[in-house]
Amino acid sequence: MKVVAPGFAEALSRFLDHLRFERRLSPATVAGRRRDLTSFIEWSESVRIGAFDRIDSQTIRSYAGRLRRDGRDPATLERHLSSLRSWFGFALDSGWIRHNPAIEVRAPKKPRPLPKTLSREQAQRAVEAPAMEDSVEARRDRAILELLYSSGLRRAELLNLSCNDFAADGHEVRVTGKGSKQRVVPIGTLAREAIAEWMRVRANLAAPGEAALFVGNNGARLSASTLAHRLHLWARRSGLETRLHPHRLRHSFATHLLEESSDLRAVQELLGHARLTTTQIYTHVDFQRLAGVYDSAHPRAKRKST
Repeated sequence: MKVVAPGFAEALSRFLDHLRFERRLSPATVAGRRRDLTSFIEWSESVRIGAFDRIDSQTIRSYAGRLRRDGRDPATLERHLSSLRSWFGFALDSGWIRHNPAIEVRAPKKPRPLPKTLSREQAQRAVEAPAMEDSVEARRDRAILELLYSSGLRRAELLNLSCNDFAADGHEVRVTGKGSKQRVVPIGTLAREAIAEWMRVRANLAAPGEAALFVGNNGARLSASTLAHRLHLWARRSGLETRLHPHRLRHSFATHLLEESSDLRAVQELLGHARLTTTQIYTHVDFQRLAGVYDSAHPRAKRKST
């Protein structure tokens, strides 16, 4: 015997009761589902769709298109579609429909935010700032800053370095990245000098037999929290009006290198990116810089004074 689907209002009421009493979702979540689905029902009725059997994937896409034209961002679109998938999934389980028309519809991907970088002047100020004190820790911190900016290491890659990861001449370092993949990264002259200075005093902090390159006051491998604290102090010392952390130095390394070389493949290898598309985001950062130069310098980009 065919199950007769209820009207939208009753179907919504039953669905919300299901969320409230069976799934025991929070009142805020239930209220959010109600708002999203009420919006869909009102739109459906405005285009003369008043029954479940008249809704297909194209209907859902049309509704999503209306939301986009109304200026809804991708995150909001995905939330509405999630509510629809959940509601139609309930309708499917209840026997009101034979398939879920929202299951194949996805919101457009959220635009990936451009990485925040330091300018060349900011990066130079950060790594060349006067030491907070003439101490073993200060020499370690300067070596860390120089290496992060010189070689574009991730935080975990830096913290996992051991003394034997460096080539005999100190010009390269073997890095273990994501997925335990290893790569060899060159080290700049200033970074080599800073690391050599740190190595001369490292034994004053490192516990006997400790293999880690960078160690904390406890003699063991430096922790992420200590690294974050020390970089925060260096940012304040150098007068930066922005946060200083490993990934920002990594982004700055990639951006500044790409500005000079335009060799995207080389930057990909140095960063340890598995896909070139991941590295291509730095071309957008560089384009923004070029666009700024154009706007300020090209005579046809300037507005005539009136």
